[in-house]
Amino acid sequence: MSAAFALSLTLGLAAGARADDLKVDLSPEQPDRIRAEPVQAAIDLLPKAYQFVTPGTFTVATNPGNLPFSVYATDTETPVGGEPDLAQLVADSLGLKLKVVGVAWADWPLGVTSGKYDAVVSNVTVTEARKEKFDFSTYRADLLGFYVATDSEIGKIEKPEDVAGLKIAVSSGTNQEEILIRWSKANEAKGLKSADISYYDDEAVQDLALESGRIDAYLGPNSTSAFKAARSGKTRLVGTFSGGWPQTAEIAVTTKKGAGLADAITAAINAQIANGNYAKVLARWNLSAEAVKESRTNPAGLPKS
Repeated sequence: MSAAFALSLTLGLAAGARADDLKVDLSPEQPDRIRAEPVQAAIDLLPKAYQFVTPGTFTVATNPGNLPFSVYATDTETPVGGEPDLAQLVADSLGLKLKVVGVAWADWPLGVTSGKYDAVVSNVTVTEARKEKFDFSTYRADLLGFYVATDSEIGKIEKPEDVAGLKIAVSSGTNQEEILIRWSKANEAKGLKSADISYYDDEAVQDLALESGRIDAYLGPNSTSAFKAARSGKTRLVGTFSGGWPQTAEIAVTTKKGAGLADAITAAINAQIANGNYAKVLARWNLSAEAVKESRTNPAGLPKS
């Protein structure tokens, strides 16, 4: 397998995309990663009784699956992406070294509660159920996005009526699928056409279906779709809304309940928002649309189902 082909597979690109067009640094060294100075006000909030997994080091778990969140670097073992970059800002602010550990999504909850990791930074949404076991420091809005082919005649999709009669792809078993089904049923109740919901097991096939007009739109996490659109030029955004629609959802650094780290992490993030480093990290990974004005500790989460 060639290095370019392997990189294309790692990024989950549509067929025909060229790895050297991406302009993405996947080196383990990450020389352009945004760094920060220690923030004494945040350091002062660290509980003296807390023992880091490794003294002097902030050990963070992340799930390397998709950019812009994180993938493995060219050494196949170092997680790189927007989430490790955010973790670096927090570690620097707290005067700590950073160790990022790649884990399966299903493994992070036990890893954090058992003390194997100090925190997880992996696109975790704040929910009321999770707040029973974890503390949260928010750092990004949880947005879903509708994407269409660049030459599509669709101008915007902002409300249930806008999906009536459209053929829309969505991933099965996801929150966005549930929202799309609710929108479609609401349209039926109003006498409008329902949406024709499509499912694809192969992301590359789905991308080709969207680009060729076999489907009208794709609904999914805005972060990954925006990252892909910015680099391929074959799709464009026509609407975003909260991943917890109709409630607002937020993404947060997640720590063990009662560990006492959340306030310090929140202060660290707010310091980086104020000095502009936070905006630079988001811009580096095309995540600026999901910026928050301030980090919050344990805000109201999505309700229990």
